[in-house]
Amino acid sequence: MSSSRPRHILAVDVGGTHVKIRLSGQEESRKTPSGARMSAQQMVARVRRLARGWRYDAVSIGYPGVVAHGRPLVEPHNLGRGWVGFDFRTAFGKPVRIINDAAMQAIGSYEGRRMLFLGLGTGLGSALILDGVLEAMELGHLPYRKGRTYEEYLGEDGRKRLGRRKWQRAVLDVVERLATTFEVDYTVLGGGNAARLKDLPPRVRPGANANAFIGGFRLWTEPQWYRAGMPRR
Repeated sequence: MSSSRPRHILAVDVGGTHVKIRLSGQEESRKTPSGARMSAQQMVARVRRLARGWRYDAVSIGYPGVVAHGRPLVEPHNLGRGWVGFDFRTAFGKPVRIINDAAMQAIGSYEGRRMLFLGLGTGLGSALILDGVLEAMELGHLPYRKGRTYEEYLGEDGRKRLGRRKWQRAVLDVVERLATTFEVDYTVLGGGNAARLKDLPPRVRPGANANAFIGGFRLWTEPQWYRAGMPRR
């Protein structure tokens, strides 16, 4: 990995519904549909088309799944196949840094101390940053209630099944449980559905989707965050 810092970074936030991109130093973001059949190769092709006219030296990718040593470890739950073992650097023709998508947005949302991040989107992303130490988590598939997982309650399918009010009660119940368990100072709720929440309690705040891009840029401009996302062995 080169120690030089790129001047222009393309941040790619891969979600179950859309892939969103932004170039460092710009306010404009662009998006393209993703969906349950999108492979890694298709994602790269769509992003490269979407980014035409932008010059970038490096790429950051927020991946909706487990990442180890900068590579997807398992295939994504809400996308197609072909992500594990895919050569992103060769496909983009640029240096690439990959991190869990919730961890990338958590980095962009972090304001110090002990923070829990939950990404409320197609699925459920989760990450902790404890006094600057990042830990990406996969809480979404753990059991929660009535034989269903956290993701089946807090993800998009759960929101549609429960309706907004019951869904919000489930979100805040999970926040309270996890915040107490991990003894955090505050919780940030990101992802596309965070904007649907109303009257949040103290120490719970909405995140901004743009924070995912900020986190992506920080993987290169503040490289300790990328090292923090690596397994500690």
